[in-house]
Amino acid sequence: MSAAAAPDGPGPVRTLLTGSAMGAADLVPGFSGGTVALVGGVYPRLIASIRAAAHLLSLVVRLRLRDVPGAVRALDAGFLGVLLLGIVGTALALASTLEALLVTRPVVMSAVFLGLVLGAAVVARHQFVAPPGASAVLLVVAAAGVTAVALGLRPAALVDPSPTVLALTAAVAVCAMILPGVSGSFLLLVLGTYEPIIAAVSERDLVTIAVVAAGAAGGLLAFSTLLAWLLARAHDVVLALLIGLMVGSARVLWPWPSATGVGDPSLAAPTGDVVAPIVAAVVALLAVVGIDRVLRRAADPA
Repeated sequence: MSAAAAPDGPGPVRTLLTGSAMGAADLVPGFSGGTVALVGGVYPRLIASIRAAAHLLSLVVRLRLRDVPGAVRALDAGFLGVLLLGIVGTALALASTLEALLVTRPVVMSAVFLGLVLGAAVVARHQFVAPPGASAVLLVVAAAGVTAVALGLRPAALVDPSPTVLALTAAVAVCAMILPGVSGSFLLLVLGTYEPIIAAVSERDLVTIAVVAAGAAGGLLAFSTLLAWLLARAHDVVLALLIGLMVGSARVLWPWPSATGVGDPSLAAPTGDVVAPIVAAVVALLAVVGIDRVLRRAADPA
């Protein structure tokens, strides 16, 4: 599928399948549903839909009720409904099984997801409007390097952060919902507010939860609007940066972390059974590339 056709989006079947894959991806530490959306060809449409939904929410919050009906009509409700059906259905169906595999087979599962992400980065090249040149490659490499370094930062949690800090970090972290290769939990870890926010949720601290939710809503509104604007005006530049994010995120899916398993950004040398993880990663990569080729041929038989 070409990038030019992306705003119209694939049909409901492919949208449902993409949503299902996004639901599975969102269950994996360090793996982003945005990666799947980009490869599935629904990314620009997803960004536009999130922007429209965030705009509707802002109208309700500001009590501009006369403008709400028009904002509702602007929603791509059919697309969002089918996509959410796939996301929620798959997440509910696979949560327990995937959780067990992440605990019992962390090395092989990390390798599988590493292969999926790298395969997604390979496939994403088909989304460029013009053939990527040296500048696009440099952007991919730069974004990948910055992402890999950033994901390795694990500062101590902030002690009793202010509501302003919580809101701002939530606004930044929520961007991970619509960025390929970025995990919101890792952004919160990097910013030092993961533990305070988790503690607030666990303790049902409604005031703190409301502050975090407000920051997240504001961040989503602002970032989705900015990203939609950038995609419309500099599609290939943004795409190169997004692919770089995907490649850089492979750091947290390296099969041999030194500490806790899948999603750990620390790195260690391969140990134990090396063959099985390598085979799993290669098979996963080839599966992504092969499925994409089949889908593109089906969409464009010529």
